[in-house]
Amino acid sequence: MADRTRSIRKEICLNEQEMNLIHQKMAQLGTRNFGAYARKMLLDGYIIKVDYTEQKKLAIAVNRAATNINHVCRRINQTGRFYDTDIAELKARQEEIWSLLKEAQKQEL
Repeated sequence: MADRTRSIRKEICLNEQEMNLIHQKMAQLGTRNFGAYARKMLLDGYIIKVDYTEQKKLAIAVNRAATNINHVCRRINQTGRFYDTDIAELKARQEEIWSLLKEAQKQEL
């Protein structure tokens, strides 16, 4: 091992599913040398990190609106009445959703 050009050794542990995925990716590249593939990916590979903050905000807003709709429907079914405050709250939630969608659309353009 003294004559090797790469004297530093690193080891990783994989499960069966991860190893199968690596073999599939190696096959797509047409390589069978795991060491060469691993070095290439570690040195030149890249990671894509997606920010889902805006989508989470939108999902929360939609969930709030759906919850309010369910409350209003339950109240209407129990009493046969609905109130102006219910309608105003539903409109406010809808406006919140629209504003989040408009903001996301602006960022995409």
